[in-house]
Amino acid sequence: MKKIDIKKQMTALYGTTLKQGMVIVDVPKMNYLMVDGDGNPNTSQAFANAVEALYSLSYPLKFMVKKGPLAIDYGVMPLEALWWTDDMNNFSSTDKDSWKWTAMISQPEWITSEMVEIARTATAKKKDLPALKQVRFEALEEGPAAQCLYIGPYAGEPPTITALHEFIADNGCDRRGKHHEIYLNDMRRTKPANLRTIIRQPMASR
Repeated sequence: MKKIDIKKQMTALYGTTLKQGMVIVDVPKMNYLMVDGDGNPNTSQAFANAVEALYSLSYPLKFMVKKGPLAIDYGVMPLEALWWTDDMNNFSSTDKDSWKWTAMISQPEWITSEMVEIARTATAKKKDLPALKQVRFEALEEGPAAQCLYIGPYAGEPPTITALHEFIADNGCDRRGKHHEIYLNDMRRTKPANLRTIIRQPMASR
């Protein structure tokens, strides 16, 4: 059986360190399981349902590949989320009630839409998950982006986000697209002070 560490293979995207500070990356087209919603993730049952559905599909897909002809063992990728408002000029990390979001988990290149539907059907027979039907399998290509690692509670992110935006401007670029966060540890089981989050913002030359 072949074992693959996808995060290690994609260190530039998922392995940013504090020592590196702000970095510029090129994010290629990748496939994700996604669920859309809106509202404050800290109080939204819809967000919790989305996270549960994403993991409940990602693990069966992992075991499907591990036990199937490909015989590849890989680790499920971390939870990610895109955050935005209708007018991104007014996007504020303190006004989360107005946020819209896409919760998502990236999938390796060998996962297909057919496999996702097989996993969805099998999962539906075992669990009653409110967001399972809302999960879609879709590609996303962000291209050039700035990102950094933030450690600490989510409520403390604003200064780091502001600094990232200033870094983009200092590099002669403008922000584009949606605010992107990658949660490197389980927010449900990790103390706020120890949370590790990659903060990413796509950008474009002026």
